[in-house]
Amino acid sequence: MARETRFIWQYILASLLLSVSLIPGYATAADEAPLLIPGTTKVSAEAFLDIVAKTPELFIIDARIPADRMQGYIEGSISLPDIETNCASLARVIPKKNAVVFFYCNGVKCGRSVKSSRIALKCGYNNIYWFRGGFAEWTDKNYPFIKD
Repeated sequence: MARETRFIWQYILASLLLSVSLIPGYATAADEAPLLIPGTTKVSAEAFLDIVAKTPELFIIDARIPADRMQGYIEGSISLPDIETNCASLARVIPKKNAVVFFYCNGVKCGRSVKSSRIALKCGYNNIYWFRGGFAEWTDKNYPFIKD
């Protein structure tokens, strides 16, 4: 009987883990964002700051869901969760396809900025920067952020 109970619990746990990993933008402990997204330029927090300082007109897109954004966000960023990102929503916030656009999310275990960057590429945006380390790298380096 104990063996059957253990098997049932293992099955339930495996099913829960699988269902959580299927939630868009949610990464399990084994998942990581890719090292590169073809068509984008990957940047670190320092490179991000350097480009922001040199580029007067740019767009910073926070691809996280509102609950994550409530924990804090990079000043000047626009909230456009990956689940709401499409060509029309991008066009509303970024009118020019050659505009400098940064995408970020929670960090290397988050796939939301990956998804949003890929959508932007498919929509014809061609000057995309991807901040792979995202908000986790930003806060780890004690850079300032906004928390409402």
